[in-house]
Amino acid sequence: MLDHILLEVIAAIRRTFEAALLQRQAVEERFQVDVFLGDVSWETSYSLPGEGSPPRIRADITLDWPTWSQSAYRSWSIGEPAEDLPELVMEIALRVQRLSSVPDAAQILASLPEESPPLGTDFLERSGPTLEQVYERSLESLQYAAEVTYEGTYRLEEAVLKAAQDGGSALDQALGPLARWVASSLVRLGDLQLEFLPPDDEEGGRG
Repeated sequence: MLDHILLEVIAAIRRTFEAALLQRQAVEERFQVDVFLGDVSWETSYSLPGEGSPPRIRADITLDWPTWSQSAYRSWSIGEPAEDLPELVMEIALRVQRLSSVPDAAQILASLPEESPPLGTDFLERSGPTLEQVYERSLESLQYAAEVTYEGTYRLEEAVLKAAQDGGSALDQALGPLARWVASSLVRLGDLQLEFLPPDDEEGGRG
């Protein structure tokens, strides 16, 4: 049985990201359980409104809830001593796609900070950029994408755990700055002088 703290975190992410005026890409959302190890993961994507399909710029958020965190939370919730408080492993990938030419990786990195706002006492740290080139099946069309990932952990302090049991407002306060940072990062990426291909729905409308 999955205790509700992870579901509270997911609900807080949805509330705070929507409050930051970001649009959820529902088709990209996944909730998965590793039947062998017991780890749970949740993935979702957000973009700025009015981006078309697929969006030019989006944020992919991944949460991993390891088995040991579930055990630690269970122990805490029933009053047993736990060696460590539970942690969420978090990854946020900021992705620029539908590009018609190879982007300047240095330009993209220069628009983004080296780490996220604080999550409690923790930060998400930036990795190096990944550049992709994607062909269509016919090999006649080529588009490019760039991705910068922030990774780290969010340690759920006891005060947050207690408050989350009463409705999750503490989680909203903790995750609100992160949501606003993601929104501003997407805006900064959108302001770069990059050349984009039209969205798929626009191409379909031309036919």
